[in-house]
Amino acid sequence: MKLAFVVLPGMLVLAGCSTPQPEAPMPPKIGMANPASVYCEQKGGSLIAIQTPQGVRSDCKLPGGETIDEWELWRRDHPAAGK
Repeated sequence: MKLAFVVLPGMLVLAGCSTPQPEAPMPPKIGMANPASVYCEQKGGSLIAIQTPQGVRSDCKLPGGETIDEWELWRRDHPAAGK
């Protein structure tokens, strides 16, 4: 019985001295955003998902009301050099 009065407080003191383990750091995000989508939003547009038989594509609705495929907008405003 006396042993319990000595051991139990000693264990509580030791438990109180332990330090919490730090959380594991979050892994870095891999990849990059779709440049056509980013460009649409930089122009003040909003993306609209369009379902087609081939899959989903995105249109960009510009502030002036024009709706254009996001990649057509990108190619229109970023012509390839040397062409």
